[in-house]
Amino acid sequence: MKKEIVINYTKGEVRIAILEDDELVEFLIEREENRRTVGGIYSGKINAVIPGIQAAFVDIGQEKAAFLHVSDVATGSLDPDLLDDDDYVPSGRRKRRDFPPIESLLKKGQDLVVQIRKEAIGTKGPRISSQISLPGRFAVLMPNLDHVGVSKKIENRKERNRLRGIVRKYRPKGSAVIVRTAGYGVEEEQLRDDIKQLDKRWKQIAKNIEKATPPALVHEDVDITVFALRDLFTEDVDQITIDNKHEYERLKSYLDSIGENLSSKVKFYNDKNPIFDYYEIEDDIEKTLESKIWVRKGGYIVIEHTEALVSIDVNTGRFTGKKNQEDTILQTNLIAAREIARQLRLRDIGGIIVIDFIDMEREENRKKVYNEFRTCLKKDRSRARISPISDLGLIEVSRKRVRPSLLHYYSDECPYCVGSGKILSIESMAMKVEQWIRRIGSQRNIQGMQFRVNPVLGIFLREERGEHIHELADSYKIIVEVIDDPRMHREDFHIHSLDGKRDLKAEFV
Repeated sequence: MKKEIVINYTKGEVRIAILEDDELVEFLIEREENRRTVGGIYSGKINAVIPGIQAAFVDIGQEKAAFLHVSDVATGSLDPDLLDDDDYVPSGRRKRRDFPPIESLLKKGQDLVVQIRKEAIGTKGPRISSQISLPGRFAVLMPNLDHVGVSKKIENRKERNRLRGIVRKYRPKGSAVIVRTAGYGVEEEQLRDDIKQLDKRWKQIAKNIEKATPPALVHEDVDITVFALRDLFTEDVDQITIDNKHEYERLKSYLDSIGENLSSKVKFYNDKNPIFDYYEIEDDIEKTLESKIWVRKGGYIVIEHTEALVSIDVNTGRFTGKKNQEDTILQTNLIAAREIARQLRLRDIGGIIVIDFIDMEREENRKKVYNEFRTCLKKDRSRARISPISDLGLIEVSRKRVRPSLLHYYSDECPYCVGSGKILSIESMAMKVEQWIRRIGSQRNIQGMQFRVNPVLGIFLREERGEHIHELADSYKIIVEVIDDPRMHREDFHIHSLDGKRDLKAEFV
């Protein structure tokens, strides 16, 4: 399988696309005003301890108090059986009665060092843990624990024993070390250096904690670009392409500094055509906001977000099949199972998901669909638990959620329908305008373009993005005009040539 990572840098935004056999399967985005906080370590102060929900709320200096469940309170011990499949110690699989009362562990006003495990989503603050874990390229270090572990995704017994032996040799005293999936087959020196680097990092964090006055940030995790290298850039990745020269040099230096020979796979994209247009993935990103997805042979699936869960419905659509009805339904469900697994990764849908496959009469067919879906989900980096398919054709999925889904990230509450639907945020619309400037500006026969937009978008483009749009226009040696039109929907705009004779949006779609 061919696997590529494509990174697009624009002013104020970084986008990372993961392609498998030229198909978009995962998409990450970060903006300056909304940087990722997962992995950040804070010196906090407990605001409240609530025995009724076995949780505490901790002030870490953010707008919303962080949520700490009793299962995330460090107790100084680690059950090896609790080691999770995704390289991290889980928030807990023990039953509620196995935990001591939270009021016996924590007190209001107490200072506590915590780490963000899940971003703030909607009205909820970030979820935190008082057990610190520092991920490296090949290992995870957890201070104040005594344990040696290997990711369960490394199944070869001989390799597991080899890695355990290396960790026992170099594990810092007073810390647990778990080898990540990426550690499979690495040389002893590489794993040793990774562990030493993590121990050095923890010692510096410990010094920061001593100096900090709660609430305070004492350690910020790597930015999204280095995260892509640390967590995504594995041996099975054929190439990573980036369109920013400075970041290209930084990533190559990072790979060289950790002693890996992967830097030859990092390529700099230096073409006038926008990088996401070149890879033909811009349209796929826009489709992630659509609820209806057509699949091969005419079937389609519908994804609907609710407060409690996400529902996914499968329909045959135009697909009638060549044989009997049961065979038509089976084929539609198998195709849908593959696409749903891809959409869960691509849209980063988490929490509880209920999938309504088309009813099948034969038990063997239900098992085929279940096994196909389960196999496809093995490619997912996020942990997912799947229930067997029911007699009604339903599958329940619980997928780990670390950050808001793409739908929530890209959209605001719609002013036209008072919250019953979603539209693109004003920042996303501005980015869309800039993408069109690059797309059209890269052509040689264009002197300039005129955008006719909703006044709300027009004000934002002039006051907040005006300087950047001017720089963008100068780089392509073109003129860009923005004209307000109250008749325009906030999510729409027209693009014409300066003389108004050419419809550039239709011409370059």
